[in-house]
Amino acid sequence: MHAHSHLAAAGDAPVAGSAAARSQSRLALVLGLTASYLLAEVVGGLLTGSLALLADAGHMLADVLGLGMALVAVRFAQRPATPAKTYGFYRAEILAAVANSVLLLAIAAFILSEAWQRLWAPTDVQSLPMLLIALGGLVVNLVGAWLLRSGAEESLAVRGAFLEVVADLLGSVGVILAAAVIWLTGWTQVDALASVLIGLYILPRTWRLLKSALDVLLEATPAHIRLEELEAAIRGVRGVTSVHDLHVWTITSGFVAMSGHVLAEGRRGSDVLHDVRVLLRDRFEIEHATLQVERPDHADDGACCTVDPRCLVVGGRVLGEPTVSSPTSP
Repeated sequence: MHAHSHLAAAGDAPVAGSAAARSQSRLALVLGLTASYLLAEVVGGLLTGSLALLADAGHMLADVLGLGMALVAVRFAQRPATPAKTYGFYRAEILAAVANSVLLLAIAAFILSEAWQRLWAPTDVQSLPMLLIALGGLVVNLVGAWLLRSGAEESLAVRGAFLEVVADLLGSVGVILAAAVIWLTGWTQVDALASVLIGLYILPRTWRLLKSALDVLLEATPAHIRLEELEAAIRGVRGVTSVHDLHVWTITSGFVAMSGHVLAEGRRGSDVLHDVRVLLRDRFEIEHATLQVERPDHADDGACCTVDPRCLVVGGRVLGEPTVSSPTSP
């Protein structure tokens, strides 16, 4: 007999975009704060002649665009699933993370290019206005980073926005230090050096964010799960003799899915499924799994179970209860 089960009872599976949705109001607040200060930095950078301040303003522009994309993605991700899109828009926030990463890489490249030119052709910089404007930017970024810190641990879209704000925060610190040095010593090339440090800080963190987002789109095994360890743990369930066709992937931030075939004997399929479900949930934090339990005498015949058509999986939620039966004899 074969038994097939979706191990996600009603209410168990994550709601679409839930990890990022919890940060939605904070994203909106940080977006408003950042956008309101962006104009001041642009005007200040042009008036003072500070590339570091303009670089910080450019990064703040990336913040505004990134926060806007993250907010739109979160709202899209909350749309219900449809027959055409059975997972809804779960991955909208992942696409936003990719877009944010590309934008950050472009800005970092621009900052480094401009800084290189300034190193060899320094310009006059008005240090005091530069210092005051950078201090205001620092306050805005400190508030933004504090608001987004908790959500960054749950959502790639929010993490991308958080990294942008943190990078901008450090950029403000760099501008403040550069302004202080220029004010005290008159050495204007420190402005370009501060810009280089901002660009170099952005690059590796952006690459890690981009890699994480691409791993989700490529359905790679989540970084926190070792497939060999997972397979060994399932084989350790009483009655399970082997595991094959095991796949684990991420639908969106905080929503890990799994599928596989389990060969079992000596116990009822429903009991095996129950024990595996508890294992997946408690040890690996996998709430959404589809497993087929096979018997040794049917392991290679390609047969499957019959499932009551009233059992419909929508958006990770199971509506109705599946009915499992043995393959019908001819």
